[in-house]
Amino acid sequence: MNVSQAVRSSSLWTVALALVAMALASLPASAQRFETRAAHAILLDYDTDTVLFQHDADTSMPPASMAKLMTVAVIFDALENGRLSLDDEFLISEDAWRRGGASSGGSTMFAQLGSSIKLSDLLRGIIVHSGNDACIAVAEGMAGSEAVFADMMNEEARKIGLTGSHFKNATGLPDPEQYVTARDLAKLAKHLISNFPEFYKIYSEPDFTWNKITQRNRNPLLGMNIGADGLKTGFTEESGYGLTGSAVRDGQRLILVINGTKSEKERSEEARKLMDWGFRAFERRTVFPPGDIVADAKVFGGEKRSVGLVGKAPIDLLLPRGNNDRVQARVFYQAPIRAPVEEGQEIGVLRISVGDDLVNETKLYAAEDVGAGTIKQKALDGLEELLIGWW
Repeated sequence: MNVSQAVRSSSLWTVALALVAMALASLPASAQRFETRAAHAILLDYDTDTVLFQHDADTSMPPASMAKLMTVAVIFDALENGRLSLDDEFLISEDAWRRGGASSGGSTMFAQLGSSIKLSDLLRGIIVHSGNDACIAVAEGMAGSEAVFADMMNEEARKIGLTGSHFKNATGLPDPEQYVTARDLAKLAKHLISNFPEFYKIYSEPDFTWNKITQRNRNPLLGMNIGADGLKTGFTEESGYGLTGSAVRDGQRLILVINGTKSEKERSEEARKLMDWGFRAFERRTVFPPGDIVADAKVFGGEKRSVGLVGKAPIDLLLPRGNNDRVQARVFYQAPIRAPVEEGQEIGVLRISVGDDLVNETKLYAAEDVGAGTIKQKALDGLEELLIGWW
């Protein structure tokens, strides 16, 4: 998005910022009053996309078994679109058995070499057991090889909007070219929760038995009676102990990601502390009700000089209770916007910051149609563009 071009070409840009600032002027906010021992962390409100806390959330880090969230995203998408069935069976190859089985020393479902297992069971092997053997078996069955399946993971990541992640395998086993960010994992968790509610329920299952071996779900939040219902832990020597988790309390859902803690105990403590704080320390406020004009954007060559911008739903924020801090908002759009403009057309984005932290980003759409203007109007707009560009 070329912000500088938008500023040069639109005399309404300052007005747009003023309108947003007026709407936010009465909202209380405070600086983040939370500290964590995790090297990377983010806490996100599911409904409003408000970032309640972030610490090094955009720095690349090894995902460990949290990479399996993307593995599952590819599988869920194939199930949802009819390319796979839960009754489909996958072979446990020698590679899946050797690199992912009990002898590998990693997380395993204890699948038997040469056996064929239904996808419904392999999914639980991946989600509940974090089984590397199950991941490799599905990857080979869907794509022919784990390397090709990793390409599918990266394609799905692009569709979801993950901009700081790259995948090289289905398991999360160490690879120097495999990395994620905490922010991307939070986006991925939201994608799984919102798009696959029936399949997502597997993440809350407390245990799973396969090959006469029962293993507990590795997510420590599930046993804390805090409303947790997913998602995934991870650990390697390089990554430290990590967790992508979600919980619902009084109708509010939060998503957290932490990584780089030093032990299972520290991971559990930090996750619980961050989740409790998130539910307790914020209040929800409506910034713009449905249909309210957030700002006006300049239209080039239109029957009207500008178009109002609105959100598709109420624009809500979760803001900290307590001491005041600076709340800023800016509207960004690619200028010039050329007529005709259709109602509902995506135009720009509203970005709201508390202090130095971006806490909310909401897409904005045209509130009405703006038809093409007369030749005279187009000429005047062209002259204005030329003069402003020269200036």
